[in-house]
This record gives sequence, structure tokens and C-alpha cells, in this order.
Amino acid sequence: MAEETVWTGSPSQYKNLGIYLLCIFILPIPYALWKWLTLKSLVYKLTTERLLTTEGIFSKDTESLELYRVKDFRIKESFFERLFGLESIELLSSDLDTPDVVMDYIPKRLGLSEKIRQQIESCRVQKRTRDVELE
Repeated sequence: MAEETVWTGSPSQYKNLGIYLLCIFILPIPYALWKWLTLKSLVYKLTTERLLTTEGIFSKDTESLELYRVKDFRIKESFFERLFGLESIELLSSDLDTPDVVMDYIPKRLGLSEKIRQQIESCRVQKRTRDVELE
């Protein structure tokens, strides 16, 4: 079965709201532009098998997390995130290179956390893997 893209997106620019406000009064405007561009270049791509995180403006760096390696995930909502209908999704995995992946300031209306959960379960069934904890 070929790998298909389920969702592609970036964090919300609300993440930089404090910096944007500071740039109006204190910091130079090019700094705000740089922060906007940095956040805009951070792209998450959820496929049927992996979560790809690409970042970088001039050079791109892509990190891959196999979904069957995800042990658990958390959904966090700070007061500021709840105010604007956003959430942070933290994936806890058994991958040595990327044990934790935090996708912050993602719009809740997208239902991304449920999509991730469904893809993790279907990937585990497809690959016939189980999470076993040894004490």
C-alpha cells in the first residue's frame, strides 16, 4: 500500500504574537519578519505511515517519525492557546533520534489529534506491532 498524505500544515502565527507586539514598540520590524518566516517554514506532514517535520528557510532539515513507534500522545492547551482555539500535541515515541515531537499552536478545528490517533492505530495493525513495557 502506497504512503498517502493525510494532513500538511504549520503552526499558527499566534505563536509569535508577543514578538509582533514588541516589534511595534521596541524591536525592529525585520526581526518580526524573520520570526514570521521561520515559523512559516516549519511544516508538519502527516502521512499514513510517518510524521515528517521540515524546518529551515535557506536549507531544509526533515525529521521523520514512524507512527508505529509512537507510544503515547498528549494534548496540551495553555490559556493563551485556548483563547485562540489552538492546541499543542506532544508525541512520545520509542525512536532514539526523536523521542518527543511537539507540534504546538495547531488549530483545534482541524481535529489533528484524532487523525494522528487513527493513523497510529492503523499503522500498528498494518505492521502488526505492539507496545510492550518491561519492568
